[in-house]
Amino acid sequence: MRIPAVGTRVMIRYRLPAGSERPMTDVLGELVAAGSTLTVRTKHGEDVEVDPGDIVVLKALPPRPVRTADIRKLEYAAALAWPGTEQRWLDGWLLRAADGHTHRGNSAVPLGFDADARALPAIVQWYAERGLTPWLSVPDRLFRLTQGQPPHLETVVLTRSLDSVPDVASVRLDPSPDPEWMRIYEREVPIEVLTAVVDGVVTFASIAGAAVGRGAVTAAPDGGRWLGMSAVRVHPEHRRRGHARRLCAALLGWGASHGAAQAYVQVLADNAAALALYESMGFAVQHRSRYIDARRISPSL
Repeated sequence: MRIPAVGTRVMIRYRLPAGSERPMTDVLGELVAAGSTLTVRTKHGEDVEVDPGDIVVLKALPPRPVRTADIRKLEYAAALAWPGTEQRWLDGWLLRAADGHTHRGNSAVPLGFDADARALPAIVQWYAERGLTPWLSVPDRLFRLTQGQPPHLETVVLTRSLDSVPDVASVRLDPSPDPEWMRIYEREVPIEVLTAVVDGVVTFASIAGAAVGRGAVTAAPDGGRWLGMSAVRVHPEHRRRGHARRLCAALLGWGASHGAAQAYVQVLADNAAALALYESMGFAVQHRSRYIDARRISPSL
């Protein structure tokens, strides 16, 4: 019997103990652990453990259809996790600026139900006043684009549930990046941009001399807390030794300890290695996003 990867939706029919009212029962949900027992998390959040020897039928199911509301919740939490150093709400758009450092920190994202193209002239003006390109961060379904508008930095957004993830002793967690963290990160992003977070907490993970990463826990409008992992980098001399996996496991554990029930990562669509790593850790694609220069879009959309 082939066991699907952790993170897969499954249906399992299994035998109940002798003397039970029924001989068998079913469980439907997400496979969150696979070892001596299989753990399936139902849509109600209940974890059901199944002995592989009791399984009669095991089916891998297609992912549950993604709701627009779920995309909006995640993108809201993600925007607060990387908000730049200046923010402004404008007609359902969250505008972020960070003196040009990173696209995420210098883009407007449509988070409100009222976010539409009528706000674009004001968005263009706000960024022009700061000498910045008026990038829009456009997730699937949250803003309608017409054909012929070339996207920039197409991004895949993956998610997974957070169960009890063990701490990794070899990974150090600090509230801000030290010089060694910045050396391995190798990007000239100011510390005030890296540490910025709105209504949340942030940590900086490192494996001495080998790997670094950032974690932030922020809340969606419904109060659900999300862990976002970013800035994960392994020094070229230390790659293919499992450092990225250990570092991410430590961040997942940290996020769970700070109340996050879900985690997400945002990965460039052409980064096959990173996508493979996160999928092997139980992440699944939820949606995609991309950047568009607001000056290329007609306000009459």
